[in-house]
Formats: sequence, structure tokens, C-alpha cells
Amino acid sequence: MSTQTGPALDTPPSGHTLVPGPKGLPLLGNLPQFGRNPLTFFELLRGHGDMVRWRFGRNRCVFISDPECIGELLTETEGTFDQPRLGVAFRTVLGNGLIVARGRDWRRKRSLVQPSVRPKQVKSYAATMASSAVELADAWADGERVDIKREMAALTQKIAVRTIFGVDTPADSEAMGRAMDVAQLEIGKEFAGIGALLPDWVPTPGRARIKKAAAVIDSEVGRVVARHRDGESERPDLLSRLLTAVDESGERLSDKEIRDETVTLYIGGHETTSSTLVWAWYLLSRNPRVRAALTEELDGVLGDREPGFEDYGQLTYTQAVVKETLRLYPTIWLITGVAKEGARLGGLPIEEGTRVWSSQWSTHRDERWFPEPEEFRPERWDPTGGDEIAEYAWFPFGGGPRVCLGTRFAMVESVLVLAVLARRFELDVEPGVIEPVPSLTLQPDRDVLATVRAR
Repeated sequence: MSTQTGPALDTPPSGHTLVPGPKGLPLLGNLPQFGRNPLTFFELLRGHGDMVRWRFGRNRCVFISDPECIGELLTETEGTFDQPRLGVAFRTVLGNGLIVARGRDWRRKRSLVQPSVRPKQVKSYAATMASSAVELADAWADGERVDIKREMAALTQKIAVRTIFGVDTPADSEAMGRAMDVAQLEIGKEFAGIGALLPDWVPTPGRARIKKAAAVIDSEVGRVVARHRDGESERPDLLSRLLTAVDESGERLSDKEIRDETVTLYIGGHETTSSTLVWAWYLLSRNPRVRAALTEELDGVLGDREPGFEDYGQLTYTQAVVKETLRLYPTIWLITGVAKEGARLGGLPIEEGTRVWSSQWSTHRDERWFPEPEEFRPERWDPTGGDEIAEYAWFPFGGGPRVCLGTRFAMVESVLVLAVLARRFELDVEPGVIEPVPSLTLQPDRDVLATVRAR
């Protein structure tokens, strides 16, 4: 008789089975393998099956790769799955904002933040997105050599500062930008290393750096919030909308909550879009056919004028380029949830307290859902002749009740910026493979240098 116990013995009608993953070490489990390269490790787990047991230190974990199960995890978060308690570095930067909050607190904050990023509001920010990109295009010269990573970071910082804070002084974006660079680096280091297992009270050099960066962020946000409170009552930026938002009981967000949600929006509006644009330029440079198809659409839709929000719906191939970039290099590369009592996935019971993981990086590169998964092929997103893509096989913004509120903002920003710049220029990225580094977002492992070519 088998000595195996628990849900691994069950095979529900759906055919899902919970299988063992690679053997880990005492106390550490699979943490060393995960820490060396999380992306490679997730692909290794996917090779074992669609539902795989493993250990993060002493924590029981299940890795899922099937879109059906991913959809169940995403739609049941805040139901039979809970948002996990994230690391101290992450919480130091984001506080208890929407990404971190749980339960009733999360629902209240979502109801207050959501109106600021509805389609109507995103439309009002589109002109700022396009005009900021035009300023960058006007500054580029034919034959100039640029660092795309730095250029896209500066551009999306400017857009974030203008749309979120309603200010336009270099000190605001530069100070915040430097602090966020430190924060992103330290969050990635802690998450993939032994720091993920250390209690919050254990001091480390990385935690000291993250506290210093958070202090800069707090100072900058506090200064801008104070300026808003003392200034005009009606302003079009996101921060002003947060300051005036009220919940069902008539209460407004506290100063601490304003700070947390502002930083969360800043990361969503700057870090993720910047990374997406860098990877898009990298892929376009290495795929002349796609680059030609993109410029053909831009010439046909825009001619000699700059894009606006009204063009977004017509730029279908440009949207496809962004979606395909997010498939190959998803800025958010990991989702997790903690099983509550009664949790199930794929028809199988999941033991309470088990941490369930899934990776956009791994699922987006699964040939079962995306033929020729390593190929950059925006045509797969053609609404009339593209591939039939299973629901939750592509989930760069998550899904379910905790789907990223900034999804529309990020898509519109990426498409408009790409349209402005690619209409005027081609960027020839220097030869050599650029590897992704999983930190807070998926970042290139080095500077992305390119030569600007005027069209």
C-alpha cells in the first residue's frame, strides 16, 4: 500500500495531479535553486507538471502552470486564497497599499483608488503621455547613441510625475527615481536570497539601504502632498483625486494611506511601463519584419501628426507589439496566494497555509498555449486572424478581483509612447543578448545601448 497521503493521491475528472518537484535541502528546501535564477527554476517546475509541490525554506508550496488553475487562483484571491505577507523590503517601500492590503482594508482602498484610473480619467492623461514623448523625440538626433534603459526610465518618470503629482520639476522625478532604483534592486535581492527567510527584526545592509530609500520617497511624496493641500482645490492629477476621495462612511484616506497609494501608483505608472518599452525596442531592433509592419501602421493611421487618445483603438498592430512584448518579457513575472480552509485548484484540495505560485514568464513561454513561444510574433494577437489564446494563458496584469488597476493606463501609455517615437525613429540596439533580471519588475541585466536612426 502506498505511504503517500493527502491530495497528491487524487486525480479529479479534469486530469490534474499534484506531483512532487525537485528535491530540496533540509531547512532551505528549493530556495538555493530558486535564488540562483527564479525564471529558470519556474521553467524547471513546469517541466514536472501543471501542479508541482516544492518548498521555499520550510514553507509548503505548489507551482501551477495550467491556465485553468491560474484563473482559479486569480479569481479566488480574497476568497479561498489570501494575499501572502510580502517581504520586509517590499512592505517598507509600498507600506500597506493596494498590492499589500488584504480583506476589508483592501476593498475599501480599491474603492477609493479605482475612480482615479477609470477609462475616462486615463483619457485625460493621454495628452500628457504623448506630449512627454514628443519632447523626448524632439531631443533625439539622427545617429545619436543613447541608453534606452535610461531614456525610457526618464520619460516614464516624467509622465508619472506629471499625471500623478501634477508637478514638473526635475528634483521631484530625479530624487524619486534614484530612490526607486535602490528599492527595486534591494527588493529583488531579498526576495531571491536568504533574506526572504529572515525575521523582520534582523538588520542587514540591504534593509538599511531600503530604509534610506524609503525615507527619500516619504519626504518627496510628503512635500508634494503638502503642496496639493495648500494649493488649488481642483486639479486634474491622480494625487488630487486621491486627496478628495471618500469611502462609504464619508472618510478620506489618511496621510499614510495617501503616501502608500501614491507610491503604488508611481511604481505601476513608471517602473512597469519603462521596462515594457525597453524590451519592446530590444525586440523590434532584432525583428526587422515586425519593425516594418509597425511603421507601416503608424504611417497609415497617423501620417505626419502625433498620436492622441482617439488613435489608440486604431493602432491595433502597435497594441499587438506591446502585448507580445509583455508575453515574452512580462514586467510582473510572478503571482502568489496562500490557501485558506477549503481551497481547491483543478478539482484538488489544497492544504490550508500552502503558498501557491505561478509565473507569467513560464506560462507565457509554454508551447501548448503559444506556438513557437520564443518567437516575437505580434500577429498572434490579430483580433481576426490571430491565435486562439486560452484565458489566463496571458496574464501580465494579473486577473480576478486583484487585477492591476493601472492596466488601461499602462497599455495606453506604452502604445502612445511607442507610436510617437517609432513614427520618427528606428533604434538599432547594439548586438548581444540581453538577459532579464527578476527584481520588483523584469529588468535588463545591463545598459541597453542603441543608435537613433531618423526615418
